[in-house]
Amino acid sequence: MLSIKQFCEQLEVSRTTVLYYERKGLITPAARTPNGYRQYGERELERFRAILAYRSYGIPVSEIESLLQQSQDEDRDVVLRQQFAALDLEIQKLRQQQQSIMALLKEPELLNQGLLTKERWTEILKESGMDEQGMINWHKRFEQMEPLGHLKFLKSLNIDEDEIEQIRAWSRKP
Repeated sequence: MLSIKQFCEQLEVSRTTVLYYERKGLITPAARTPNGYRQYGERELERFRAILAYRSYGIPVSEIESLLQQSQDEDRDVVLRQQFAALDLEIQKLRQQQQSIMALLKEPELLNQGLLTKERWTEILKESGMDEQGMINWHKRFEQMEPLGHLKFLKSLNIDEDEIEQIRAWSRKP
């Protein structure tokens, strides 16, 4: 049996990390000594390694318990494939944002001089390979991450206030 210190050393994690997952109900000590010290065995080591692996895949803590309880590899595969698809979608969104920024960087004087219009910006995005849904997603991300920056950007495109409010309103919807 391992003390919590030995357990942490073997897994290369902090005591706080172990206690966090214990509070979440994902790990429990195999036993306690008469004076209350936690003790962990090989089973707990393997379980904690699985927790760390799932977290490294980006799987939320709330979903890890069900993964740990599933004995069927097929069930586990479904969850991992779903996470893979979610990560792939996130990567696509980030690439679209990169394309938008790169397009703007090629013509920064447009933004600095107030020469960039809504029409020109749309054209730049289309030329960078972004479709209509990609542009909608771009606005939603911008509004979510930097609402004031999004507002300033829309104003810099010389869009009237009513249209800006409409764009921001649908950008806030999930």
